[in-house]
Amino acid sequence: MHILVLGAGVVGVTTAWFLRQQGYEVTVVDRQSNAGIETSYANGGQISVSHAEPWANPSAPLKVLKWLARSDAPLLFRPRMDPAQWRWAIAFLRQCTSARAAHNIRQIVRLGTYSRECLQALRKDTGIEYSHLERGILHFYTNPAEFESALEPARIMRELGCDRQVIDADHAVELEPALAPVRHRIAGATYTSEDESGDACQFTQALAKKAQDAGVEFLYQTDILGFENTRDRVLGVNVIRAGKHQTLRADSYVLCLGSFSAILARKLGLFLNIYPAKGYSITVPVKNEEAAFNVSLTDDEFKLVFSRLGDRIRVAGTAELSGYSRELNLTRCRAIVRRTAELMPEAGHWEQSEFWAGLRPATPSNVPYIGKSRFGNLYLNTGHGTLGWTHSCGSAAALTDIVAGRKPDLDFNFTGL
Repeated sequence: MHILVLGAGVVGVTTAWFLRQQGYEVTVVDRQSNAGIETSYANGGQISVSHAEPWANPSAPLKVLKWLARSDAPLLFRPRMDPAQWRWAIAFLRQCTSARAAHNIRQIVRLGTYSRECLQALRKDTGIEYSHLERGILHFYTNPAEFESALEPARIMRELGCDRQVIDADHAVELEPALAPVRHRIAGATYTSEDESGDACQFTQALAKKAQDAGVEFLYQTDILGFENTRDRVLGVNVIRAGKHQTLRADSYVLCLGSFSAILARKLGLFLNIYPAKGYSITVPVKNEEAAFNVSLTDDEFKLVFSRLGDRIRVAGTAELSGYSRELNLTRCRAIVRRTAELMPEAGHWEQSEFWAGLRPATPSNVPYIGKSRFGNLYLNTGHGTLGWTHSCGSAAALTDIVAGRKPDLDFNFTGL
């Protein structure tokens, strides 16, 4: 069987890898010139099973209202004359009940745990290098109310096998001495020792090279326009490649185009409730090795994650629901620099911060679409939001099982099953 994978981000490349490992002929199509250089390029770097509390939770509506007037808000909703945005927002509010938030946590933890295991197995089998660290993830809280609200989600995660332990400020500083200067401000923390971090772009490009060596074909700089299809099957994908219109044909197709999946799916009459959540990051050279962190950190109050990538520091986060523009909002970039420099002033050369923004494909529940579409030969692996790097290997492994007609080894609400 020949399978066409649409998208060469971390989700598309891992999908191609797992499919090829099962013996399928695989071609990957992407508009960029290389793998992993769009949304996967400069993300937060965390493999974070513990980052499983969805944005949609009982406290979210009030916070979003409070943040509407703040251009540096952690979650910023900019209303537009865009029906897709409003449909997404209404569905988001419906997901904010305690019961639905708890259900979504369970889905996200199960997928995250399975995916981390798949990544570890892949790393062992291939020896792939991507500046990874296995030192856990430490969530710290400088706001007592935020810490209190984190206790119940952490309890649910522990029930599901994600060992997110509640600890005090002293233990947090013992685990990560770089937090010592703000010890007096830490209201509490949680620590998940099995979580990891690493450079998603390095991983994606290294895995793409291994996939290519294994026989996967990559068609870069190829714009995907739409489909040829019947009522229940996809017959081909219309593209522009090297200035020429072409139709690429395969036996089956996998949609892994992140935020753009929803736009392309609409051309088939499929509705995917995915909307871009623009995230920002800074990448900074380490200034003082002793002051810089090695344990990956999460500042839940400001929705920021911190990863150490060799001699670089990556800090990423916030979400801006404002359409498909990737234009930088410097106010939001500077807010990340300000908060990080306030916490760890000597850790990095903050004045040398490299700014970046990417469009995360967010669903209202934070649960991705993985599985079959109503077209018999079109599969979905998209909508991973902020957790594409965390969920990529598990999503790809599960989808490969589905393509092969097997039941995935994972308790998850797969699409179309």
